[in-house]
Amino acid sequence: MPYESTITFTLDVICPWTYLAYLRLTRALTLYNASAPHPPPATFTLHLAPYQLYPSASKEGTEKYTWYLNEKYAGSAEKMDMYTKYMAELGRKEGIAFDFHGPMANSFDALRVLMYVQAQHGEGAARKTLESLYAQYFTQRAHPSSHETLMAACRAAGLEDGEAERVVAGEEVGRREVERGVREQRGDGVDSVPYVVFEGRKRDFTLVGAREVEEYVKTLEAVAKEC
Repeated sequence: MPYESTITFTLDVICPWTYLAYLRLTRALTLYNASAPHPPPATFTLHLAPYQLYPSASKEGTEKYTWYLNEKYAGSAEKMDMYTKYMAELGRKEGIAFDFHGPMANSFDALRVLMYVQAQHGEGAARKTLESLYAQYFTQRAHPSSHETLMAACRAAGLEDGEAERVVAGEEVGRREVERGVREQRGDGVDSVPYVVFEGRKRDFTLVGAREVEEYVKTLEAVAKEC
């Protein structure tokens, strides 16, 4: 029987680096599955874990470009221009047209909905939810946790409107899961995302930051090799 490994992918839906890492890891999993023998020595399940980079951000939000300019680059238009051009190039390689305008706001409700979908509907639905949240926020200037954004993400995952409305409007739905998840991640020393842990039979492999596809493939193969 193949070893069943869990990949714990810690993310915040408003972090562009986790978006890049998610797409690269997804490609790596496709490459691994295509090249692995049958039956493979290891199979992989992706588990999404929540983290908030900016828990004090307001629900209403602020203009994203202005926030990056002032909070990240101390008002330097030159540094901000370099950053956006660099991210645009990285995004193009992954099929993302990054847009650094629109609202930047608290991500808690988006994480809350994501954790609910994962717990109730499984990996596939959770990944569709996450992909919708990423695309809306980073390419469509959507508010990360607005009612409209979250309903669209739920629909992308296949939820019917009744269930989606209950989850999106129910502020307590998924709250404990997010609070517990963030607390556990911080207790494990996580202070940045993406933070990816590949569960191995003999040892775990941890990759911090957005790595290249090839490095994710090598890590998957390392897990399989030790089975």
